[in-house]
Amino acid sequence: MGDMQDKPVGQAGASPRRRFLREVAGVAGGACLLSLGVGLYAKQASALPAVALRPPGALAEDDFLAACVRCGLCVRDCPYDTLKLAALGEAVPTGTPYFNARQIPCEMCEDIPCVAACPTGALDRSLTDIGKARMGLAVLIDHETCLNFLGLRCDVCYRVCPVIDKAITLERQHNPRSDRHAMLLPTVHSDYCTGCGKCEKSCVLPGEAAIKVLPVKLAQGSKAEHYRKGWEEKEAAGQSLIGEQIELPARGLEDKAYGDTRVLPGQGPVPATPARPGSGLDSGWKP
Repeated sequence: MGDMQDKPVGQAGASPRRRFLREVAGVAGGACLLSLGVGLYAKQASALPAVALRPPGALAEDDFLAACVRCGLCVRDCPYDTLKLAALGEAVPTGTPYFNARQIPCEMCEDIPCVAACPTGALDRSLTDIGKARMGLAVLIDHETCLNFLGLRCDVCYRVCPVIDKAITLERQHNPRSDRHAMLLPTVHSDYCTGCGKCEKSCVLPGEAAIKVLPVKLAQGSKAEHYRKGWEEKEAAGQSLIGEQIELPARGLEDKAYGDTRVLPGQGPVPATPARPGSGLDSGWKP
């Protein structure tokens, strides 16, 4: 009672208002911090990590996230436990399906049960041929550790590829180290690679694989649409766009086909006869 009497006039009436304002400010600050935290988490989670792959038939990432209702039915119907749902705190958007090829690749079921189970179309139902799926793109990411590039024989990634000799081929090159053997280098062809990840899973390296399957957006560069490729234009037109080429014979090789410049001993242009001393400008005289 004594304290109330010591306060200046008007302070006792203003205290509830100040308390109210402090409480409002506290609540607003908490809400701002909460929304900021949620926003930062959502921004972080919206970036799909490079090793995370979507199921077959997944729409483009933004459209997929908009259509996926996180029901988990695709995960439930995957017979090989390839798919899993992202848990809270993972870099993958929470509740969305994904798989890691190095752990469990896609077995490319012919009936594609994950697509059939999707109720929203986040996995495109028009995908009926698993060979046309594009879950990602295999990339031979490290030439320094790939056994084939070291000149050793390892064709495991090639052998396990479901689209063997189309998605992955072995290109023969000379081995400069031994100078006697050939190197069979795995080469990925994007037109046929489904991104199933069986090559990455089977890579014999003990830790990280030399060949990885990445989302297509990360694995493949943009096409140079502003370039006109002569071979494509020729195929589309049925003939060369610049007409017949003028074939100028090479001197001394007139009896050979155009462009054939191989010369056997005794063939080819006759070398010029050295000038005799005193018969030209250079007499050969020396002091």
